[in-house]
Amino acid sequence: MGKKRKPTHPGRILDEHYIKPLKLNLEKLADRLGIARNTLFNIRAGKASITTSIALSLAEAFDTTPQLWLNLQINYDLWVGEHGHVPVKPILKNGAILRTKQNMGIARAAFA
Repeated sequence: MGKKRKPTHPGRILDEHYIKPLKLNLEKLADRLGIARNTLFNIRAGKASITTSIALSLAEAFDTTPQLWLNLQINYDLWVGEHGHVPVKPILKNGAILRTKQNMGIARAAFA
């Protein structure tokens, strides 16, 4: 498992580093980004994700890169996913099928 501290949602970064300091009008910002105002509110609240399209628009609007916004989203999503994920028993190790009873039904040819 990765980091212990939950990464900051990209919507909070957007809010704290761009919207608040620049005193941006949310309705006009949503129009400029080409997204619904509700979508922008949900992103800021951490209830919606940054899509590739939104990442491209944010990068153009704020002179950043789309990778910045997508990496923030991926890091957040992976952390959330890891903390709710039920581990899966491995099938391969070092490129070879593990010869376990659980894997016999999955990879019969390997056990022949």
